[in-house]
Amino acid sequence: MRVVSLLPSLTEIVCALGARDCLVGRSHECDHPAGVGSLPVLTAPKFEPEGSSREIDDRVKDVVRRGLSVYAVDAERLRELRPDWVLTQDQCEVCAASLSDVEAALREWTGGAPQVLSTAPATLAEVWAQIREIGRALGRESRAAALLAELNERVTTVGERTGACARPSVACVEWVDPLMSAGNWMPELVALAGGENLFGTAGAHSPWLAWEDLRAADPEVLVVLPCGFDLPRTLEELPTLRALPGWAGLRAVRDGRVYFTDGNQYFNRPGPRLADSLEILAGMLHPELFPEQARSEGFVRLDEAQLVATG
Repeated sequence: MRVVSLLPSLTEIVCALGARDCLVGRSHECDHPAGVGSLPVLTAPKFEPEGSSREIDDRVKDVVRRGLSVYAVDAERLRELRPDWVLTQDQCEVCAASLSDVEAALREWTGGAPQVLSTAPATLAEVWAQIREIGRALGRESRAAALLAELNERVTTVGERTGACARPSVACVEWVDPLMSAGNWMPELVALAGGENLFGTAGAHSPWLAWEDLRAADPEVLVVLPCGFDLPRTLEELPTLRALPGWAGLRAVRDGRVYFTDGNQYFNRPGPRLADSLEILAGMLHPELFPEQARSEGFVRLDEAQLVATG
C-alpha cells in the first residue's frame, strides 16, 4: 500500500500504526517521527511564512480575501508517486493543505485516482476516532486498538491524579498578534490537566480574543502556544506581549506562571502526541503532582524566556 500524508498529525498516526513503510510522500510540515523528512514533499505555502505574527496573519488573510488557496499541492509529483491513499484535512484551510486543495490536484486524473481520507477532529474523542479510521483504511485495526488503549490509559491517569486538586484559571493563547485563544481539544486538555479554562470552547474553532478581556479575566496561568510555531519561534513573541498595556500587572506574570510552549510539535497537532501534550500541561499546572513533567522540553517559564530574550 502506498500512502501520501499531507498533515503532520496524520503522518504521526500512520507511523504510530506501524505503517511508516507505506508512506511515499508528505507535506512540507511533516517532521515527526525522525526519518519522515526524507520523503518527497508535495505541498508548499503560497505566502511568505516569515516575519512577525501580525505580518503572517495579514498575508494569510490577504490570500483568503482574494479567494485563493493558502497552500499548493504538487499535482504532477503526486501522480508520479501513484498513492493508493491520500490523507488530508478539511478542518482549517489556513493550517495545512485542505481537502479542496487535494481535490483540485486530482481533478485531471482520468483513472487510477487514489482514495482520499479527510479528517476534521475538533475534540479529543474525534482525534482518537480518526486514529481508528486510518487504522481501518490501512488494514491496521488491531494496532489502532492497542494504540488507543494506551492513549486512553495515559489520559485517564492524568485525569485521576488531578481529580481532587485545586484548579487554577488558565488562558491558552493560540496566536499572539492578533490575539486568539485556543479552542477545539485544548479546553478538554486544560480540564483534564487540572485547570479551569477561561477562553475557547471544546469542539469549537479557536476564537479571537480581545486583550481587554484577557486582562480583565486575569488568569492565574497563561499558556502561549502559537499554531505552527516551535519553541524558539514562540519566544520571539515575548516582546509583543510585553508591549501590551498592563502586561506586567497580570497575575500570571507577577507569579511567574506564564509558559511558552512548542505548540507546533504538541498542542496544535491532533494526533497521538496530544497525550504527551496533556502530560506537559499537567506539569505546568501541577508540578507537585507531576514532577516528571515539571521540567519538560515542551515549554519554558516566563523567567527563563526573559533570560533568552535578553541574551
